[in-house]
Amino acid sequence: MKSLYVRMCLVFCSVILIGSLLAFLASNLYYQQNVKSLNDSKLTRMAIQLQQFSESHPDSIDEYLTSVASLGYKIYITNNQGDDRFYGKPFREKELEEKHVQNVLKGQIYHGVADFPNTLFITGFFDNQLRNSIGVPININNQSYALFMRPDAQVQFGELRIFFAMMIGLTLLFSLCFLMISVLHIVKPIIRLTSATKGISKGRYDIKLNTRRRDEIGQLATHFMIMSRELERTNRARQEFVANVSHEIESPLTSIQGFAHALKDSTLPNEERIQYLSIIDEESRRLSMLSKQLLTLSSLDYDADQLQITTFDLRPQLRQVVQIMEWWLAEKQLSLRLNLPEISISGDADLLYQVWMNLLSNAIKYTPDGGEIMISASLDSGRCLVRVTDTGEGIAAEELLLIFDRFYKVDRARTRETHSTGLGLSIAQKIVQSHKGTIEVTSVQGTGTTFTVSLPSL
Repeated sequence: MKSLYVRMCLVFCSVILIGSLLAFLASNLYYQQNVKSLNDSKLTRMAIQLQQFSESHPDSIDEYLTSVASLGYKIYITNNQGDDRFYGKPFREKELEEKHVQNVLKGQIYHGVADFPNTLFITGFFDNQLRNSIGVPININNQSYALFMRPDAQVQFGELRIFFAMMIGLTLLFSLCFLMISVLHIVKPIIRLTSATKGISKGRYDIKLNTRRRDEIGQLATHFMIMSRELERTNRARQEFVANVSHEIESPLTSIQGFAHALKDSTLPNEERIQYLSIIDEESRRLSMLSKQLLTLSSLDYDADQLQITTFDLRPQLRQVVQIMEWWLAEKQLSLRLNLPEISISGDADLLYQVWMNLLSNAIKYTPDGGEIMISASLDSGRCLVRVTDTGEGIAAEELLLIFDRFYKVDRARTRETHSTGLGLSIAQKIVQSHKGTIEVTSVQGTGTTFTVSLPSL
């Protein structure tokens, strides 16, 4: 039973059949508990009326009972001495215990309908047995007889039973047909989703599904489309990442290979040899920095929760970052303003140190000589805010949304000169997010840029 459509059809058909069976059992129980005694009383009254009329008109008793039987009743008269008469259609079973006949002949009333045994699958009202009847004594020409009668369901409800049987049968048939169509309507979107899943597994993301439905299937299709677009974006980012890594590695390797080959020339002047060795050393450092950054990104992507959380003062850490960058600030004649109150935060001190180093080095890199940089920290609504502001050239509005992408470089000509890999801001953002914080940037071209890091404070 591999098909969901077949399985659902079988389940719903089973539900219909079980429901019909339970409805029949409930109806039978209702007849046994409530209707059977009422039916017994009604038939008893009719039998007594037959008794009274027959005793007052003994000469026309046959004609009268025949006419009554034709109206939909089965009648049996016996004196238990061989004079047995049947009126109407015969009973399905004519066996009746002798004691019941004798009791009726002695003047008792036989309540066979009320005393008929209860069964689960047979409604007593339709069971044409002689013992399922009403018996009354009757006196015909000074001779005692026992009269037994019961309704003839085939005569009274023959056409009605056929009508209801056809109605129930057609109802079940049409219900099953509409059920199969409805199940197909439910299963078809799931079949499309299955095909779409197979397509995604083969690298196809141009999938279109019906997302206009407002039920759970429609919501599933909507979220599936969102997932498909995210997978496409992730796959594209992965391909770009691999291409960028290959490019970043290929360039220094090519330089190292070329200059190493040139160093094999024994006639190479000493000055050029030293220059080539310096370039090889510089490119090796670039490769080392790239590998370290990639390792940091990989570890943060794999498990961002494995942080060495400690509580430390923010001001000494930021001052340490400034001291390390002091030579560069002096070289570019940049003024630096600090506004750092005593603030304690909880986090991974080594990783947050990388964040401040990256933000300050970027500020120095893109601020022209003689510019100004300001680093400030403050507390706001339980958050620690660290701002790094420069008076550099600024970032275009269309590039602000891209600067945190891996290997993205705002000015590729300058980043080649400074040997930037374009991973610094991506790493900084990942570190801040792993601390349940945010990093935002605002910039005005020609005025400067401000990076704001928000972290939970103690």
